[in-house]
Amino acid sequence: MENSGEKMVDVRSVVDAISTDNENAPLYQVESLCMRCTQNGTTRFLFTEIPHFRKILLSAFECSHCGERNNEVQFAGELQPRGCFYSLHFSAGDQKSLFSVAALMLNRQVVKSESATVKIPELDFEIPPEAQRGSLSTVEGILTKAVDDLQALQEERKKVDSLTAEAIDQFLLKLKACATGESSFTFNLDDPAGNSFIENPFAPSPDPSLTIKFYKRSPEQQAALGYLVDPSQLGESCDEESIEEIKNPSDQMKGEPHGSIGAAAGHRAIAQVNSAEIAENLFRYSTPEEVMTFPSTCGACAARCETRMFVTNIPYFQEVIVMASSCDDCGYRNSELKPGGRIPDKGKKITVCVKNVNDLSRDVIKSDTAGVRIPELELELASGTLGGVVTTVEGLITKICENLERVHGFTFGDSLDDSKRGKWQDFRVRLNKLLSLKEPWTLIIDDALANSFVAPTTDDIKDDHQLTFEEYERSWEQNEELGLNDMDTSSADAAYNNN
Repeated sequence: MENSGEKMVDVRSVVDAISTDNENAPLYQVESLCMRCTQNGTTRFLFTEIPHFRKILLSAFECSHCGERNNEVQFAGELQPRGCFYSLHFSAGDQKSLFSVAALMLNRQVVKSESATVKIPELDFEIPPEAQRGSLSTVEGILTKAVDDLQALQEERKKVDSLTAEAIDQFLLKLKACATGESSFTFNLDDPAGNSFIENPFAPSPDPSLTIKFYKRSPEQQAALGYLVDPSQLGESCDEESIEEIKNPSDQMKGEPHGSIGAAAGHRAIAQVNSAEIAENLFRYSTPEEVMTFPSTCGACAARCETRMFVTNIPYFQEVIVMASSCDDCGYRNSELKPGGRIPDKGKKITVCVKNVNDLSRDVIKSDTAGVRIPELELELASGTLGGVVTTVEGLITKICENLERVHGFTFGDSLDDSKRGKWQDFRVRLNKLLSLKEPWTLIIDDALANSFVAPTTDDIKDDHQLTFEEYERSWEQNEELGLNDMDTSSADAAYNNN
C-alpha cells in the first residue's frame, strides 16, 4: 500500500468516498476505539463488488496494543424487494472422502448479512442477526464459529453454574457432530433484507437439498430494518387523527370513468408506475374501462400513497387485475398482476415449440405459482421463481439468465475453480444460444392455479400448432402447498345459493 493509503482519515471522508460509484476505491484507514483494552486501534475499509451479486463494504479492525482483531461484511447497496429464506437439508453417512457429498454440502459458501438469522431446528439452535453479523463463510465455518463462541466462556461458567456448563458441553457435542457431517441437520437461513445467500454447487441444475423461498416482509420486519411503519400495521390502535383521515370521503375508493380520463391518460397512469414493457403488453389487448384509485400505505416508508387498479380481459385467457402504486415521498414503485375470478378446478401446462422470431415475440404472463422448464437445457425453475411477470418469450429467457447470475452470484467469481467456471460458462452460452434460434427448443410453463398464459401468433388459437395447453388434476401435495386442502367454502356457497 502506498504511503498515502496509510494516512489516517476521518470517518466523513470514508463515507463520502464509498458513497460514490468509484470502481477503483482505495483502502481507507480510520483510528477507532478498541472495545477490549480501550486503546485506539485501526479500522480499514474497502468498498468492492462481488461479481453478479452485491456491492459490499469490507471492514477490518486490529489493535496493536492487545492484539484484538475483527472483520465484518456490510452491504452497501439497496435492500431487495423481498426477503429470502434458504433451507439446506444435510443427511449424515455420506462422508467417505474429502470429495464426498458431505464435504461438498459443508463447503457451500454462505453470505450472512447483518439482518439474517440462522436456525437448526433439530437442535433448537439459533444464531441471531447480531451474532456473526455480516459474515462470508461456509456452512461448516458458521457452525464451527458458533462452537468456538460457546466454548469461549465455558471455564467461567463451570465455576459459576456447573449444571449449565455441563448442559452446554452436551450441546456442543451435538453441534460439533453437525459441523463435521456426522449428524443429519437442517440449516435454515432467513434474511428479511434479501441480501443473504447459500451456494448451489450443482447449479444450473436443481439442488434437491436446497430450498429457496422469497416472501413479502411483515411490518415488524420493515421496522427492524429501519423503515418507518404505521403503528396500526403493528397491531397498535390508531389515534383519533388517523381515524379521521381514513373516514375522509376524499380518501375513499373512487372510480374514474373511462371517458373522463381517456385511453391515453389510462395508459399513462399505469406506465408512470410500472415498466413500459408491462403497459405495452397489456394495452395491446384492451384499454381499461375504469381505473380505480384508492388510498394505501407505501411498503418502504409507510407514507400515504395512491394505488391504481383496473380490470381487463385478455383474449383466450381470463380476467386479470392490474395494480400499481407509487410513493411521492420516497419514490418507491410497485406493480402487481393478479388473476380475477375463482380458483380453477385444474392446473394448466403450457408448451411452446420455439422455432422462429415470431415465437420469441409471443406475450407471456407467468404467475407467481408457475414453474418453468426447458428440457433441452435440463433447466427447471420451481414455482415462485422470478415472481409474477408480464413479458415475452425472449424477455423470459433474459430474466432467467439474470436471475441465475444474481442468485448464484459466486458461481462467476474468482473463487470458483476452473472446472465449475467452465461448466457455468458453457451453460450460459447454451442459454444465450436459445435466442439465436439455431435449433428449435421447447418452453414449458406449469401452473397449478392455471393463471399463466402464452399468446398465440395466429388470430385463432386453434391454428397455432406450436402452442398447446394441457389441463391436469392437481395432486394433494400441490393443493396443500396452495392452502386449498383446508379451505372450507360451504358457508359462502350456501349464502350465495340462498340469494
